[in-house]
Amino acid sequence: MMLYSSSKNLPILSFICMIFLIFAYDLSFAADQKTYIGSKNCAPCHEDQYNSFMKHSKKAHSWNSVAIMKPKLKEHELKKCYECHTTGYNKGGFKSIESTPDLADVGCETCHGPGSEHAENQDPQSINRKPAVETCTACHSSERIQDFKFKPLIFSGAH
Repeated sequence: MMLYSSSKNLPILSFICMIFLIFAYDLSFAADQKTYIGSKNCAPCHEDQYNSFMKHSKKAHSWNSVAIMKPKLKEHELKKCYECHTTGYNKGGFKSIESTPDLADVGCETCHGPGSEHAENQDPQSINRKPAVETCTACHSSERIQDFKFKPLIFSGAH
């Protein structure tokens, strides 16, 4: 008996085909997704920029501020800190200091976007080489400047 020859097996065959198509689409979609890989993975090709950023930029050590404040904050307050003091929070990047420690500071990918594809193919078109000011103002907003009394250092990537 052939599966496709019986009309009562048609719903089963349709269901199997639908599951296969969903699974195949899901795999192709996942393969196209750029992921966060952490600034240390940028260093081999961008050594001067990485070293300068690590040495001169406060952003590169932003987790220190979170760690200091963590005991004083409620969970929902802490998550608001993650938005600007980590890399890729709520975007597939930082999840926790335990599970994603390489994304626990503001890193290269905060401004330049997820680096997996660029690290794999070294194509300059696969990374955001010149971030728009809107990328900066997501954290360097007038509200945060007023709340935290800090001078915004837009384009201060130290490289």
